[in-house]
Amino acid sequence: MLTPVLDRRDRPSLDALPYDLFGAIQTLKQDLNAVILAHYYQDSEIQDIADYIGDSLGLSQQAASTSADVIVFAGVHFMAETAKILNPHKLVLLPDLAAGCSLADSCPPAAFAQFKANHPGHLVISYINCTAEIKAMSDIICTSSNAVRIVQQIPADQPIIFAPDRNLGRYVMEQTGRELLLWQGSCMVHETFSEKKLVQLQIQYPDAEVIAHPECETSVLRHANFIGSTTALLKYSQQSDRQRFIVATEPGIIHQMQKQAPEKHYIPAPPINNCACNECPHMRLNTLEKLYLAMKHRTPEITLSPDIQAAALRPMQRMLEMSI
Repeated sequence: MLTPVLDRRDRPSLDALPYDLFGAIQTLKQDLNAVILAHYYQDSEIQDIADYIGDSLGLSQQAASTSADVIVFAGVHFMAETAKILNPHKLVLLPDLAAGCSLADSCPPAAFAQFKANHPGHLVISYINCTAEIKAMSDIICTSSNAVRIVQQIPADQPIIFAPDRNLGRYVMEQTGRELLLWQGSCMVHETFSEKKLVQLQIQYPDAEVIAHPECETSVLRHANFIGSTTALLKYSQQSDRQRFIVATEPGIIHQMQKQAPEKHYIPAPPINNCACNECPHMRLNTLEKLYLAMKHRTPEITLSPDIQAAALRPMQRMLEMSI
C-alpha cells in the first residue's frame, strides 16, 4: 500500500503529523480497539484504510454488530449519529463535525413534527439520511437498499408518511404500487445530474449501461438500465456483461468499482453546470489527516441526548429486524 501524499486542506499543524499516515492510523486502531467504517462516497485513501466500506444499510449492520470499543465513522454526521444510536455506550468519532448532509438538512425537526401532527394515523417511514431527531419521530427507518422491501411488509390499508427524500419516495411508490405521503426533501448531489448531458453521453457511448441511485430525479432514472443502492450498483457493475457504465451517483463509488473490476470503464454522470457538483462536498470534508487526528485526540465525539437516542433506537431496530 502506497503512503499517501499529505493533504494540506485545513491542516494548520501539518508538521505534527506523521509521514506514514496509514501506519500511524493502524497503530492507533490497535491501541484503541477501534473500527473504521467508511461510506463509498469517501475519498479513495480513506476507503483504502477502512475496515468496512459500504452503504447506509451495510454500515448500520456493521455498527450494530461491532465488538470494537471505538467507532471511527468516515462519512457524514447522520451516519455517525446512527452508529451512536446503535452503540450508546461506545465512543463514536467523526473526523469533521461539519460533514453534514443536504438531504438531512432539508427536513427540520420542528417542521416535520408539525407535518406529522397534521396527518394522524400515518405510519412514519424515514430514510436513514436524516437527523437523530427525525429518526426519533419515526416508526421505521429504511435505506435505499431496503425501502421497497420494508414498505411491502406494511399492511395495504396503513397510510404511510415517507421522509425525507421525495425522489426515493417516488421510486418506492412506483415499485410497490403504494400511495405514500412524501416529505419534499432531496439530496443536492443526486438532483444535480443533467438529463441532457446524460443523453449526450449515451449517444457518445452507445455500448454503456446507465446505472443510477434512486435518489436521482425521475428525468435521470428513466434513462437507467439499472437502479439501486450504492452496494447494488457496485454488484451490478461487477456482474453485468457490459464493459462500460455511466454512473449516476456520487463518483466516490467508482473507486471500488475500479478495484473490483479494473478491466471495465466507468464514466461519472455529468452535473448540470461545469463544476464538481456531482461530488458531495460534505463527504469530502473528511480527510486522512483528520481521521488520524480524531483517533489521536479521541475527538470530535458524537453525543446525543438519552431521550433522543432511546427514541431513535426503536425504529432503527425495526429496520434491522425487517431487513433480515
